[in-house]
Amino acid sequence: MMNHYDLLNLVMFSGKGGVGKTTISCSFARYWAKKFPQERILLLSTDPAHSLGDVLLAEVNDTALPLADLPNLSVQALDAQKLLLEFKAKYSRFLELLVERGSLADGEDLAPVWDLNWPGLNELMGLLEIQRLLSEKQVDRVVLDMAPSGHTLNLLRLKDFLDVILNSFELFQEKHRVITKSFTGNYTEDDVDRFLIDMKFQLAEGRRLLQDEKFTGCLVVAVSEPMCLLETERFLASLKDLEVPYAGLFVNRCLTDNELETDRYAEQQNLLNKYLQIAPEKPVFIVPQQQAPPLGSKLLDSLAAQIQTIDHVEIAPPPIIQWPNKILPSFGDFLAQGCQLIIVGGKGGVGKTTVAAAIGWACAQHYPHKKIRVISIDPAHSLGDAFGQTLGHEPVMLTANLSGQEVDETKVIDKFRSDYLWELADMISGEGSQTDSTVNVAYLPEAWRQIMSQALPGIDEILSLVTVMDLLDSNQADLIILDTAPTGHLLRFLEMPSALGDWLTWIFKLWMKYQNVLGHVDVIGRLRGLRQQVVQAQKKLKNPRDTQFIGVIQAEAAIIAEHIRLTESLKKMGVNQPYVVQNRYSSQAEIDSSLFPEQTIIRLPNLPRSVEPVVRVQCAAHLLFEFEELIANNS
Repeated sequence: MMNHYDLLNLVMFSGKGGVGKTTISCSFARYWAKKFPQERILLLSTDPAHSLGDVLLAEVNDTALPLADLPNLSVQALDAQKLLLEFKAKYSRFLELLVERGSLADGEDLAPVWDLNWPGLNELMGLLEIQRLLSEKQVDRVVLDMAPSGHTLNLLRLKDFLDVILNSFELFQEKHRVITKSFTGNYTEDDVDRFLIDMKFQLAEGRRLLQDEKFTGCLVVAVSEPMCLLETERFLASLKDLEVPYAGLFVNRCLTDNELETDRYAEQQNLLNKYLQIAPEKPVFIVPQQQAPPLGSKLLDSLAAQIQTIDHVEIAPPPIIQWPNKILPSFGDFLAQGCQLIIVGGKGGVGKTTVAAAIGWACAQHYPHKKIRVISIDPAHSLGDAFGQTLGHEPVMLTANLSGQEVDETKVIDKFRSDYLWELADMISGEGSQTDSTVNVAYLPEAWRQIMSQALPGIDEILSLVTVMDLLDSNQADLIILDTAPTGHLLRFLEMPSALGDWLTWIFKLWMKYQNVLGHVDVIGRLRGLRQQVVQAQKKLKNPRDTQFIGVIQAEAAIIAEHIRLTESLKKMGVNQPYVVQNRYSSQAEIDSSLFPEQTIIRLPNLPRSVEPVVRVQCAAHLLFEFEELIANNS
């Protein structure tokens, strides 16, 4: 059935976290490699927490390596830091010259910028590498295993970001041209002009290919769950806005026998019918549930042969609802322990949002006089879906003392611009300084404001962290539960205080050197206050009394392998992690507790599916805690 895409050169697999994007992309890449043995196929992951190696049962790193049984198929995971070093070696001379021409600073003052851990680096380097591969035609076909949908959209939006940056650089260069012409009477094109022409061509070519439906198709992977349906609908609407061609939907892990899990099967058939209606003109494929995880070449090839298209479904009768029994041990009493912040994280699709919502519900019920808030900082929000109501940037009261909030990155960034960035743009450009000239006024403030009007993906994660800490410090909440992005972007979020601290330190050094010219003492004072907030945020994250990290896993090899890596990373960061929740627990899928020797494993059984979303949250709360009022309410 996958021959539907044989005329394309680039397919991008994305969708909600944990739906099986990597499995389907690996299976598809192997299908292409077998179908076109004379062509060079590249399977590439842009997810910072990729699991290609876990699925292929092969070594995968930042170098494209051919598979042993399919030498025309190479596999690679992007290394943003390595790509940045290569980019720096090739282009830093031009970029330093341009920024020097567009500010009061010397090129050497700008060199440390390269060493900062910029948010959005994975996406930026990923997009540039994809564009390079496509424009240089080093391979015939590319299969992209993308990060979950929210971060995929961040990557695709970078095309507009790069457009603005290049336009700003063009203004910097125009200032140089005007000055040169005014002094010498003429202007001769230099290396920087040629660099700008080359970059604009590469960007235009990359954009053309990404938006060409005869060349590129975005294939969305989903599962038959209500929260996944809602996220998929939002994702497809965003793809349309970005003019990225959507080419079809793969609904993974479909049951073929309605006798085994009647509850899940009834829900599946209902949701498959809704998936068919989202984009009726595009194909919908179903991928059957496998008895064992499809790992390695043989099982991946077998999976590809089982995929089939559907155009209608038979609706199943509603099942009898069965409530699961509690399994000990349970969570402790977080508020009694003095905890202020709970971070819930793990691989995409493991049930983080449900667990976060249940913790919030339970704590609010047990402490009716405490203010509890659940906040989603995942760009692909689904917290509102879990509670069955619409949530937004402003908190919404879910009960008398429980509020929910989905941080809107655009609003957070707009406030950051008005508080700091507009004035910073004027400062760096030299506007209002003793060096004013008609050239400065004509070009530079506009150019720097263009740059500041953009925001690399990830800056919102820094600001979301500061926002959360503000809520705690101002006593607007006694306990905050954070529903986070999947693993790779969670780690980036936790590294944010260091990244923002380094950036602010560089700004302060620059200002100290040029303060007699720059002025703008007020904005520097405000930035110093921000840096103090960041330092305090870092201390709170690493204080085991204040902050606890709760991991969520399921009994699948790839999920467990990724979470072991996450646990080690958090340990190195000094983040307290007392619990791991095994979601969808069954006695047939017991996880070896020795894999997480320092954590207590909390077992959350399968929740009934054919009930209202908030009822599922209440059921999960009852199963996770031993609070008496929850037992009474659910007996």
